[in-house]
Amino acid sequence: MHTPALRAFALACGLAAALPVVVAAQPKPTADLLERHALTRGFRSGQPTSIRIPRDGAEVLFLRSGPRDRTQSLWAHDPRTGREREVLTGPGLLAGGEETLSAEERARRERLRMTARGLSSFELSEDGRRLLVPYSGRLFVVERPSWSVRELVAGASLPPADAPRLSPDGAQVALVRAGELRIADAATGVERVIARPESTGVTWGLAEFVAQEEMDRLDGFWWSPDSRWIVAQRNDHAGVERLRIMDPADPTREPEANPYPRPGKRNVDVRLAVFPASGGAPTWVEWDREAWPYLCRVVWPATGPLTLYVMDRRQQRASLLTVDPATGRTSPLLGERDPAWINLPMGAPRWLADGRSFLWIAERDDSGPWLELQNPDATSRRLTPPGLRVRELLTVDAVRGLAWFTASDEPTETHLWSVELRKPWRVKRANPEPGVEGAVFGALGALRVRSLAPERGPARWHVEDAAGRALGELRSVAEDPGVEPRVEWTTVGPDSLRAFVVRPSDFDPNRRYPVIDWAYAGPHSQRVLRSGRRYLLEQWLADQGFIVCTVDGRGTPGRGRTFERAIRGDFIGPAIEDHVAALRELVARHPEMDGSRIGTYGWSFGGYFAAQAVLHAPDTYRAAVAGAPVVDWHDYDTFYTERYLGVPPEDSAAYTRSSVLLKAASLDRPLLVIHGTADDNVYFVHSLELADALNRAARPWTFLPLPGQTHVVSAVPQVKQVYGRMLEFMQRELGVYRDAAPPRH
Repeated sequence: MHTPALRAFALACGLAAALPVVVAAQPKPTADLLERHALTRGFRSGQPTSIRIPRDGAEVLFLRSGPRDRTQSLWAHDPRTGREREVLTGPGLLAGGEETLSAEERARRERLRMTARGLSSFELSEDGRRLLVPYSGRLFVVERPSWSVRELVAGASLPPADAPRLSPDGAQVALVRAGELRIADAATGVERVIARPESTGVTWGLAEFVAQEEMDRLDGFWWSPDSRWIVAQRNDHAGVERLRIMDPADPTREPEANPYPRPGKRNVDVRLAVFPASGGAPTWVEWDREAWPYLCRVVWPATGPLTLYVMDRRQQRASLLTVDPATGRTSPLLGERDPAWINLPMGAPRWLADGRSFLWIAERDDSGPWLELQNPDATSRRLTPPGLRVRELLTVDAVRGLAWFTASDEPTETHLWSVELRKPWRVKRANPEPGVEGAVFGALGALRVRSLAPERGPARWHVEDAAGRALGELRSVAEDPGVEPRVEWTTVGPDSLRAFVVRPSDFDPNRRYPVIDWAYAGPHSQRVLRSGRRYLLEQWLADQGFIVCTVDGRGTPGRGRTFERAIRGDFIGPAIEDHVAALRELVARHPEMDGSRIGTYGWSFGGYFAAQAVLHAPDTYRAAVAGAPVVDWHDYDTFYTERYLGVPPEDSAAYTRSSVLLKAASLDRPLLVIHGTADDNVYFVHSLELADALNRAARPWTFLPLPGQTHVVSAVPQVKQVYGRMLEFMQRELGVYRDAAPPRH
């Protein structure tokens, strides 16, 4: 990845008029916070991640880097003694050699928004005695408890191994090399080809782009529970558009081409086939792929049938299917409809020990999503009460008859809950402390790691037994930011929209401060969460002389079906309406907020919102910084965009209504656009389209391209540039005064 000096590449496309009196803010206690934020990956370096609990429960395995490096290694925590030890490092595996990443691995990490290096993942066999560790395109098998390591050596001329997975018994490794699905013997490393592409544009065993980016599905093949069979995804990219990324810093380099389906155009043709692990002819899985083109979930449980969750192109109908692996025939198990769209269930279906009943996450009215038990007789039972909104089904503890899940009874918080799977069906929250929780469970449910990002203070990883008793903690070595954000969580408006307000550390109630709406404003994401350390950058910005706030309006999750689906067919109207109304109420409520000096900043959908804000609500927003903005939704991907705006050309009016280009020529407020040239999520062409529209209309604006940066800007100099330039822009356009601001009127 090329990262030449940014200033030499920056293009100034005209500067909007600044306020006449502008003085830089005095240094604050958080003056060096931006530098340290960039060096520590937002203070995440040093936190435990990729947590796994072997079946024996003798230790907890996890990845962790140092506080200021990005190179992760494998650690083991002993819950009996609380001791931890480093058991595996990337440099140790390569004997000091350099790590290299394949194009597929780089894409996988981009989909995961992963910026760490070193060991990025590992897999456990079902019995927990063997680990598979992929690193630098090579595969290593590790035996527990001896921690002996051996490499599965393939031919030197073979392409790198991608998407490797251990078989449940740990004896085999399935992997993909250059679109070929292969299986290797875990003892000898000998590989055999299971499925070979028949033509250019066909690949086996890899999830397509929209599955990785939008469905939270990274797998492209699935082992049978007995390790004798494997069901694999075949992708045919014929007719799918390929978008190209050039390296403007190296014009001699060939552009990188990626299949990228745009709304109304051809998707990747996805099929499934069941192969014997020993090799042989496939059995094709048969379903109506014209009616159900999206393969959203594949589950092959230890008890229960091979199961698919498929969806129609408009994402308004879905079907849960069972598969007979011997014949490939499918049978419908459960159907769903929604006139707006269907949200994908996280962690479901989950088959129970009887192999005939399963747990499902349903959302058929405003009281959900809820957890329900689907019985063999096609009846169902709701297991969670109205208003407790299930986020993800985590595990089933068959020994104790419990299902564990995360859910929200307050939209700004997510917690760990359990429900009894037998009468009296009691639902219980695991921990009363406010914040945002998650959990990882051992196979037998006797051990878990419960994470908590609390309202105040650092995140913690609690090691607990089945009853929730504390056994210790996974240690974080992350750098302490040295500041606790001054976050006020509040509600605004008749719909009680959740909002946050961050004030300067040296807040003076006798001053009036310019305001920055740090927004996302898009679906399936929240900015307002009761976890204070999430707002460190907001505190840094506030300490430069601003008040920072935002609101989660209609379209965001955690408030019910109607609230979330109010944006169907219009990405910007409800968002602008909710943010403007919220800002007016906050300004009226807090006289220290200067309603005549409001700016907005956001990235991705937030960048889209920021650009639209100064076009649709210039009376409210005085300036905007738009990072990686989607400009024309015809140029984003199918699965995300069509879910909310429909399928063109039939729904073209929604695309026109939601486009930044609709009002670009009317821009009369200062706008700074920032975009990475190597972005393969929101392609750089979006900002170029906006540049063309603004230049043709002779509108002044400012442009900051980031050479070689993707959608996730991670290079330290570029991170500092993004926020530093945003700060300079807002200080100039909104006015930040050294001493007391002008008197209130």
